[in-house]
Amino acid sequence: MASGPRTMPPRPPLDGLRRRLEQGRAQTGGGPRDGFVRESFNLPRIDARAKAREWFDRWPKQAYWTTIESWAERPGDRIEFTMRRLPSAD
Repeated sequence: MASGPRTMPPRPPLDGLRRRLEQGRAQTGGGPRDGFVRESFNLPRIDARAKAREWFDRWPKQAYWTTIESWAERPGDRIEFTMRRLPSAD
């Protein structure tokens, strides 16, 4: 057997893969694909507390990993926040 320099085959074009990834991202809106359901709100402070309680009552933290993902105080005593939970089975 002759042993000579080995050459690597050329890499395949990635255009098809790139197109499929872009199509998939366009269908999901490009947002996080971690399986969580998110909803954002911008409410007066009292209403924001009530909305968060509503989420925790409807989707208990232990079963749905419900949490306030982020929040910020806005002018006019308003709270902007995002709730996150696992999707329900139904």
